[in-house]
Amino acid sequence: MQNFRVENLDRLLEQLKLEGITIIGQPETYDYGKFAWILDPEQNKIELWQPNGSAFQ
Repeated sequence: MQNFRVENLDRLLEQLKLEGITIIGQPETYDYGKFAWILDPEQNKIELWQPNGSAFQ
């Protein structure tokens, strides 16, 4: 699985949904950030991460 850091997870998920990308489950929020998972066209799982806090920026 690949992991990508993103700036605005909610906005990205909206755009991916419009493009027909499969979103797996619901986004999850933790103290250190928000996570979501999608499938690429070859059905590989990709993790999207929006860090929370200045330590990750």
